[in-house]
Amino acid sequence: MKIGNGGRSRASRLVSRKISSLVKSLKLPIVVFILFSGCTTIQKTDLVTLNGSTMGTVYTVKIVKKDFLNFNIQPDSLHKQIDSLLSEINQKMSTYLDDSEISQFNRYREKDWFPVSPELASVIESSLDISAQTGGAFDITIGPLVNLWGFGPENRPELIPSEEEIRARKLLVGFENLRVQSDPPKVSKKIGELYCDLSAIAKGYGVDQIAVLLDRLGYNNYMVDIGGEIKTGGRNPQGHYWKIGVAAPQEEFGVQKIIPLENKAVATSGDYRNYFEMDGIRYSHMIDPRTGRPITHQLASVTVIQNSCMIADALATAIDILGPDEGLKFALSRELPVFFIVREGNSFIEKMTPEFKEILELNRIGNQND
Repeated sequence: MKIGNGGRSRASRLVSRKISSLVKSLKLPIVVFILFSGCTTIQKTDLVTLNGSTMGTVYTVKIVKKDFLNFNIQPDSLHKQIDSLLSEINQKMSTYLDDSEISQFNRYREKDWFPVSPELASVIESSLDISAQTGGAFDITIGPLVNLWGFGPENRPELIPSEEEIRARKLLVGFENLRVQSDPPKVSKKIGELYCDLSAIAKGYGVDQIAVLLDRLGYNNYMVDIGGEIKTGGRNPQGHYWKIGVAAPQEEFGVQKIIPLENKAVATSGDYRNYFEMDGIRYSHMIDPRTGRPITHQLASVTVIQNSCMIADALATAIDILGPDEGLKFALSRELPVFFIVREGNSFIEKMTPEFKEILELNRIGNQND
């Protein structure tokens, strides 16, 4: 669906964007560190590393080599299995593939049930659950608004949408207009034009599925990363926690915080790399489904730790939308391990939940024991 520019002025078209060409993922990648293990540096030969492209970004799988040698599967064979798995997920969940399941459902204009795979039904069901928990801050039906602001497959010109456009698109958005059933797996919509965008949850799901594959094959010590969404299994080659670094907002390659992880997933959502400014106003690439506009609060990034990367992925987006105050209240009420970086004037301050502090304590104890 295309909507005209509503007669916007020339001034509204003069927008200075600072958005990476890889912003399609709507997530801020976090920096991965596997070099911090007391005073011991992990050598490349300690790991088997597999890389590739998927979901508009890149993936990396690192497996402790001594575990890898216990099995007959060669790296090339495992690499092909991972690529095949990710290709299948894309074929179900990518809005950038015209023949994917989600794209076919987006084009479906009827209100009858639409058969889908169990995998897609499961992701949509989890999405709706998080939407309900967050009062709509997380909403996979946000697609029309994402496209309107130029972050989706419509590739609109870099313009500030008019009020009329925003109101028109908001009529097409709302998780309450989407239903899902798991047995048999199928989905339906109350609005024919309803459009689902899984970019804030599909990468996390992909990470989880690679981890499931590795676990099934018997690999106990690994790190999986798709575009900054990460899950670890076991420990690194030196027998220590995997160390994951959260990117610092002030420096392109700086690190704000090091997180020790074992059999956990982490996702970060933020806007200090991807935004545009106009008339002194900062517009984030994170769109609030409740307002139809980019967030304008002072939360620079939020990092969430969970057992499931899919859940961490979605919660990071939701809490980022909620903002520093409402998001912190939400995280505290559910005892979630969450780390916040908040703008305060020209500087940044940190906030974290008690559960996140407990995880950081593992890092301190581990360093003392090295």
